[in-house]
Amino acid sequence: MSETVYETPAAVVTSMVDHVLELAATWTAWDGTPARVDDRVYTPHKAIRRVADHMIDHLAELEARLAGEKPQPDCWHASAITTESDRAPFTPADLDETRSRLTRLARIWANRLDALTDEQLDHSPGEGWSFRELARHLAGSTYYADAVGDLS
Repeated sequence: MSETVYETPAAVVTSMVDHVLELAATWTAWDGTPARVDDRVYTPHKAIRRVADHMIDHLAELEARLAGEKPQPDCWHASAITTESDRAPFTPADLDETRSRLTRLARIWANRLDALTDEQLDHSPGEGWSFRELARHLAGSTYYADAVGDLS
């Protein structure tokens, strides 16, 4: 998933979440067998955890940089671990929670990105990717959902 000429950074992030939620809608059919991709295993809960954590981590970075602060170091275990809660069945209630969580995170991202000027998006304060590049990077979070796939 990549940004096209017509997509704003906000649309890149919200499109990523839409893609993840489209796949997650099929995960109530998950049989409990983790998907093995590359050198990791993925489950529905782990995919959602990784997407949400990735969005939170980079949102904290963006906000710190806008405030003139140094972002907090990333201390997530990320996809290197699979927790017991990652292995839980993915129920219709989990899907509802996922929709609420990721939709709200996407709106926070979209509102923040839409409030920035092109100058701020392309020449962002502090060290790291520009905020436009950060949005493109977040689009790669589809990897986690794609690892689980469409289970319909």
